[in-house]
Amino acid sequence: METFLQSVEQVFEWIVEWAILLCEVIGVAVIVVTAIKGVAAWIKKDAHVKLMIAEGIALALTFKMGGELLRSVREWNELLILGAIIVLRALMAVMINYEIKSERRILEQMPEAPSEKPKKPIIKL
Repeated sequence: METFLQSVEQVFEWIVEWAILLCEVIGVAVIVVTAIKGVAAWIKKDAHVKLMIAEGIALALTFKMGGELLRSVREWNELLILGAIIVLRALMAVMINYEIKSERRILEQMPEAPSEKPKKPIIKL
């Protein structure tokens, strides 16, 4: 029975390792794609570039936070560090959300609003 439990624990640790890696890779990929799209939109002088970048960063932070949560599940002694990361992430999310809302307000008040509304947002806040 003990060997069975050890085997289950090893499988669980393997799954968590891969899940951490997957979350981290997705977070980095979202940041890279957002940066590329942001540069392209900036070159085209798109009025919605700040909004698009803010939404991409918020989504990437969510994936990176998921990876941190999975990582901390294995090491309970780092719970304080996790708490600090959660607080920082929450503060960043609030600031990004404020930036998104203010950018939307500015775009709505523009006298010559772009003919095309922004495409479907990456995330809904």
